[in-house]
Amino acid sequence: MDSSKFPELKNDSLLRAATGRSVSRIPVWAMRQAGRYLPEFRQVREKHDFFEMCRTPELACQVTLQPLERFDLDAAIIFSDILVIPQAVGMEVKMVPKQGPVFPDPLQTPDDLQKLNFSVDVHTELKYVYDAITLTRHRLEGKVPLIGFTGAPWTLMSYMIEGGGSKTMSKSKAWLYRHREASHKLLGNLTEIIVEYLSQQVVAGAQLLQVFESHAGFLGRALFNEFCLPYLVRIRDGVRARLSALGQDKVAMTIFAKDAHYALSDLAASGYEVISLDWTIEPQTARKIVGNGVTLQGNLDPCALYAKPERIRELTNAMVTEFASGPYIANLGHGMYPDMSPDGLAAFVNAVHETKIIA
Repeated sequence: MDSSKFPELKNDSLLRAATGRSVSRIPVWAMRQAGRYLPEFRQVREKHDFFEMCRTPELACQVTLQPLERFDLDAAIIFSDILVIPQAVGMEVKMVPKQGPVFPDPLQTPDDLQKLNFSVDVHTELKYVYDAITLTRHRLEGKVPLIGFTGAPWTLMSYMIEGGGSKTMSKSKAWLYRHREASHKLLGNLTEIIVEYLSQQVVAGAQLLQVFESHAGFLGRALFNEFCLPYLVRIRDGVRARLSALGQDKVAMTIFAKDAHYALSDLAASGYEVISLDWTIEPQTARKIVGNGVTLQGNLDPCALYAKPERIRELTNAMVTEFASGPYIANLGHGMYPDMSPDGLAAFVNAVHETKIIA
C-alpha cells in the first residue's frame, strides 16, 4: 500500500502539544490502549499467537484501531512489541500466557554476542511493522495521528540477558559491572538498529515516535549516565539525521524512562520533545525540573482506573490541573492492565477532555 498518499490529518492536537504549540483541548491517549482489557482484543488473541498478530499487518492494524472505535482518543499507537528487535537479530522470544516474554536461550556471556546478527536488514526483517503502520495510517482516515515506538537499548539488553522479566535485573546489571566493554558493544549495536528501525517507521507513516526505557529504574544515576543516557541521545540525534537524509520531515519523539526521577534534568536536555512520566512523581515537581521547553506526558496511576467513574474524574482533573502550566499530553503513568474495565479508560479520556484549558 502506498505510503505517500495518506489521508489529511483531522485532529492534530497530539502533534501540536508534543511540539509546544497551543491546543483547543488537551490530547489524551493510553499506553497499551490496544490490549487484553478489551473483549474484542481477547477474541482476536484467542485465535492467534501474540507474535503472529504482530507479524500480520492486517491483524496488527485491526487491534490498533479497536480502542479508537470505543474511546475519544487523540492518538493511535501501532500494535507491536519492543522485543521484535531481539527477534530480528536472531533471538527466540515466546509470549507465555500469565508469564510474559520468555527467551529460551538468553545471553549468558559476551561470547554469546557472536551468535547474533547485528547487521540485520531491518527493511526486510521488520517489514511487517512498516506494512502495519502504512495500512493503519490509511485505515485511520486522518482521524488521529499514529504513534510508532521501540524499546530502548538498556531495556532490550536486560530482557536479552535476563531471559524475561526480573525483580532485580541482577544478571544484566552484572554485565554492566563485569563486562563493561561488551555491554557498550551490545548497547551500541542495538542503538544503530533502533535508529534505522524508527526512521523507517516514519517513512511508513508514523507521525510521532516513543522510546520505552522501561527498566531505567533499576539503574542509579552513575549507571544511567554511562549505559543509558548516551544511547538515548544517539537515538534522538540519529533519527533526526537519518530522516533528513531520507528527505523526510522530522517528527517529535517521546522518551519514557520509567522510575528515572534522578535523570529528569538530563532527559530534558537530551533533545526529546516529550518526556513521559510514571505515576510516582508529582507533576509540579517534574515541571519545575524540566521547565516549559519540553512537553510532559502522563501520569495517572493506572490502578486509579479501578475506581468508580466519579473518582477517576476527580483524580484526572486534579492531575491535568497540576500539569497545565506547560505543554502537556494526558496519559497513564504506565500501561493498561489486562483485568481493567474499558469503562475506566472511558472515564479517564472523557475527564481529560472535560477539563478546561487555562489560558
